[in-house]
Amino acid sequence: MTESSVSNIEVTSPTYEKGKELARQIFAEVLAAIDVGQTMKRRIRRQGDVLGFNGHSFPFTRPPRVIAFGKAANRMAAVMHEILDGRVEAGVVASPIDPAERIGKFRYFLGGHPYPNEGSFQAAQAALELAAGLQEDDCVLYLVSGGGSALLERPLSPDITLQDMEGLNRVLVGAGMPIEEMNVIRKHLSAIKGGRLGIQADPANRLTIYITDVPEQFPSMVASGPTLADESTLDECYKIAARYELAPKLPATIRDLFEKEKLQETPKPGDERLEKSHLFCLLANRDAVEAARAAAEKLGFGAEIDTGKWDENYREVGEAALARLEQLAQRHPAKPVCLIVGGEVTCPVVGSGLGGRNQHMVLHLTPKIAGRNRVFLSAGTDGKDGNSPAAGAVADGQTLGRADALGLDLNAHYKGSDSYHYFRSLGDVLETGYTDNNVRDLRLFLAFP
Repeated sequence: MTESSVSNIEVTSPTYEKGKELARQIFAEVLAAIDVGQTMKRRIRRQGDVLGFNGHSFPFTRPPRVIAFGKAANRMAAVMHEILDGRVEAGVVASPIDPAERIGKFRYFLGGHPYPNEGSFQAAQAALELAAGLQEDDCVLYLVSGGGSALLERPLSPDITLQDMEGLNRVLVGAGMPIEEMNVIRKHLSAIKGGRLGIQADPANRLTIYITDVPEQFPSMVASGPTLADESTLDECYKIAARYELAPKLPATIRDLFEKEKLQETPKPGDERLEKSHLFCLLANRDAVEAARAAAEKLGFGAEIDTGKWDENYREVGEAALARLEQLAQRHPAKPVCLIVGGEVTCPVVGSGLGGRNQHMVLHLTPKIAGRNRVFLSAGTDGKDGNSPAAGAVADGQTLGRADALGLDLNAHYKGSDSYHYFRSLGDVLETGYTDNNVRDLRLFLAFP
């Protein structure tokens, strides 16, 4: 069932029988509420040669150069072009999909995700060239969103090949480490990340408008912080690599840099070359979870945003949330309730199947809600979960029984990291396609009397 097919369900009193449909409807309404284009037009205003945002102003005396990269790059570039009424000198866009319409002043690149490809390398080179040789009265707008770490890439060392960078990212993605730690590693290997793209445009006036797919308190981690000073250090980078025993798994050219400690430090806070850089957070995970609460309450749920930790191992986050769901249900014994959880869980890849952290987490919790009036949905707001074509999955108390009747072995799918085929066989995957957005994940825990 697609999101469009459930977006108009009329519910006066939410019932368990419609639980999965209701969860899908809440998710669909969240995606509509955080639409990138509408949000940009609402939160960014132009008056003459001044952009206004969040109580701040950003003047530009000449048409800006625009560099957009990440999962929302196509949409952000198109809407900024509209806001500026076409007053763009030139632009570069790096996205995982082709744009619906190409704007003449922009060069478009099809980057790779979750692993960089030749398009990622070409886009990075084009971005570096566009930001080079500018004067004080020039202006650069960076439109940044999640996924940019892979979509815009150029290694600092000329000895590191595209194949090497693909290998590095496969190791990082499969290590089960938080995105912030992955990005510390990436920053210290890249000619783009960790503020290096921002420095390239010095002394021009620079504004970074970003959609964050990391914890909101870490803006320099979005797309590995190409335009912002880097708070992480070489010592931290080496310690993370040692903690996860990464070096033996890395391609030889990269392994050598770690073993001989030859990595270069990134630009740090206070660097004069980044003084004329400004920052505006357009969307964050909080926008998604707050939209989910509003949607759930509109449907008649007693809704609450979870206050626990969201960025831990999927087992810990899921089981702790189930416990808090029971507490919420006990406080409202006669009313259906919805516990909302955001963030991004860590989930090591142990098999060669199709899936991602969201579907794997639903698979893990399916036996724990079996036979009960409970529903659990977990999905990525970017529309893509791991290496699967789905955004996530939804399960209820009848899912395990239905699967068993079809001969689906939950343990086999679990051990093979193949949650996608398990839920697809049941019709319980969420397939939205790319959403042109990415504000982390959303999890909905529903309990019915």
